[in-house]
Amino acid sequence: MPAVPPAADPAAVRAALDVLLDEAAAIEPLKAVAIAHEGDVIAERGYRGSTPATPTNIKSASKSVMSALVGVAIDRGVLEGTHQPIAPLLRDDLPADPDPRLAQVTIGHLLSMQAGLGRTSGANYGRWVSSRNWVRSALAQPFVDEPGGAMLYSTGSTHLLSAILAGATGRSTLDLAREWLGPQQGFAITAWDRDPQGIHLGGNNMAMSTRSLLAFGELYRNGGRSRDGQQLVPPEWIEASWQPRTASRFTGDAYGYGWFLRDIAGEPVRYAWGYGGQMLYIVPSLRLTVAMTSDDSEASARSGHRDALHQLMGRILTTVRDGPLAE
Repeated sequence: MPAVPPAADPAAVRAALDVLLDEAAAIEPLKAVAIAHEGDVIAERGYRGSTPATPTNIKSASKSVMSALVGVAIDRGVLEGTHQPIAPLLRDDLPADPDPRLAQVTIGHLLSMQAGLGRTSGANYGRWVSSRNWVRSALAQPFVDEPGGAMLYSTGSTHLLSAILAGATGRSTLDLAREWLGPQQGFAITAWDRDPQGIHLGGNNMAMSTRSLLAFGELYRNGGRSRDGQQLVPPEWIEASWQPRTASRFTGDAYGYGWFLRDIAGEPVRYAWGYGGQMLYIVPSLRLTVAMTSDDSEASARSGHRDALHQLMGRILTTVRDGPLAE
């Protein structure tokens, strides 16, 4: 049998990561990176006037935060479960003559982007947010697939979850996030857009710092426990969220409940992804969490920026796993 290599020296790993983050300055849209290993922040860097403490719009990475809130709501009995139909919860905003398939759409379908309703993201996003009532508009989209069918990435789906949480509790989704996730040290939402009815935009336009995004990732990496040991998110929910349920037709990556799944450098990685390159990576096998924020003015997929961030994540991962001599 081949000899097992000795564990990488922590000081050498930190030094190698510092060099790596220096080199990452060449990734022009990148604003900040923060890296935690085994619960400790071991490297971080800001670029072009930004710092890891600077609030930024994490865009659709906030869909993973919405998933966490739904999991807590189910655990607390606010919601029945992922099998629960959404129509009775949103009856006041249903179309006058609803498609019968609306009765089949569940909370789980919204989480996994399998509602079957027409997308409100991409080219349709501007028209959707220009409507007078975003919830009604999302529910009025025509069905382009059956509930439980192919993945149709749509911010309208996660916004319906925000409306459901607000309606079921009588409180704003932001208040719930601050109460339910706020005990995690370092977690903070500094701003969050709302729709014309005052419902916080589920799945977009949430401001967090890179450090705060890292703290949220660490909560999931640690099985839903805060740094001081409080169980904030049920571990069963994290496991359920990281089960592949469908796949993106754009990337081929699997998708669970608000999280993308792919292998990077031979390790299974769970990640949140927001427009422009707002990324949160969790590598459970290595007890590694990495947050990256970027300029949100240009789509990261079309520009190749997302691929550059995946590559940077691969270099961070191998440095932590194999040590600096592995490069």
